[in-house]
Amino acid sequence: MVMSVLAGVCLAATLAMFATGLSDLRQMLVTKSVENIQFLPFLTTDANNLSWLGYGCLKGDGTVVTVNAIGAALQTLYILVYLYYSPAKRPVLLQVLLLLAVVVTGYGYLTVLVDSGTRLTHLGLFCSVFTISMYLSPLADLAKVVRSKSTRCLSFPLTITTFVASSSWTLYGLQLHDLYITVPNVPGIITSLVRFWLFQRYRPELDKPYSPLPA
Repeated sequence: MVMSVLAGVCLAATLAMFATGLSDLRQMLVTKSVENIQFLPFLTTDANNLSWLGYGCLKGDGTVVTVNAIGAALQTLYILVYLYYSPAKRPVLLQVLLLLAVVVTGYGYLTVLVDSGTRLTHLGLFCSVFTISMYLSPLADLAKVVRSKSTRCLSFPLTITTFVASSSWTLYGLQLHDLYITVPNVPGIITSLVRFWLFQRYRPELDKPYSPLPA
């Protein structure tokens, strides 16, 4: 019963987190432009989804497979639309091809060079490190928030869905005694709590007029 509830929460919260990209998709379709939209998050999230999809298949975990199959499909859709409307298609296409090369190389490594008995361990370790790096990557943005005393660059709905998704996956991993699922989601909880504190400390109505931040 507990696992069924946790699986449902993990599925709903993670899909809600992925769906935040729909606003970018809508903007691209309406404006027929990719201006002010970052491409790298789509690419790295897709790579993360594909990695966890492989882990779920090896482990035989339907929840992990379902969530990441849908996530990979959504991110791939975002990538294709971005590529279609991007005026500079060559750099975008090169990044996509690099992602495909990494996925194929990783698959070949796990299939040919890694013993079947340790394959799940190798893939789990890779997925964990990749997810942790993704959760820690926005730390530079949080530093900018502190310097500017403005939270306008942060998404409150994304913060909520990330917190719920990270918390539910942490509990899910604990129930399965799977450190590869538990550990990488802890940074997601921590960074979300930091964002909540920033929203409380620098409330939107107290934001000073926006001015571009130095790179």
